[in-house]
Amino acid sequence: MEKNTMEVNGNHQLNHVIIGLCGGSASGKTTVANKIIEALDVPWVVLLSMDSFYKVRSEREQALAASNDYNFDHPGAFDFELLVTTLRKLKQGQSVKIPVYDFTTHGRQKDWKNVYGASVIIFEGILSFADKELLQIFVDTDSYIRLVRRLRRDITKRGSFEQYIEPTMRLADIVVPRGGNMVAIDLIVQHVHSQLEEVSEKGHYSSVL
Repeated sequence: MEKNTMEVNGNHQLNHVIIGLCGGSASGKTTVANKIIEALDVPWVVLLSMDSFYKVRSEREQALAASNDYNFDHPGAFDFELLVTTLRKLKQGQSVKIPVYDFTTHGRQKDWKNVYGASVIIFEGILSFADKELLQIFVDTDSYIRLVRRLRRDITKRGSFEQYIEPTMRLADIVVPRGGNMVAIDLIVQHVHSQLEEVSEKGHYSSVL
């Protein structure tokens, strides 16, 4: 769990709670993230997806992606330099520009999205446990269900779940079974609320990646 209170423009404080939400492709991470946001009921929540940080692909990689032969679950598929820079800025209360990845063309769209600092930042993705200080939540869903969901999205390659993603489950503070388990989500929400209150009481504190 990352707790971060920062002064912005010298006169306003932002209380930051940053959550890393990990799990295999089509495990239900975005669903869990949206349920957390709905249950939190606090202003200024940012949902940041690791999908936004796929690298710009070469012509050869574009061809592989078009034929479903490109491994989107491999760490090498992501622009970690841009990802770390973006997270660092958000943790400092700064606004950022986020690339928009188009799975139809397998490339970044021309226009990037503006995202502003928030009280709660949820970073979801298959390899989102990049920072050990985040509250780390692993969404655990049966592999058959994940595969069916991927097929529905016209994604047929299973990827590198066992090699790169599943081992991160042991790093998780909380494991959410079956994707939408409300007991686990309620626990997460209670914890985030308590951290926001704790940071508000302690006053100014800041940290970076």
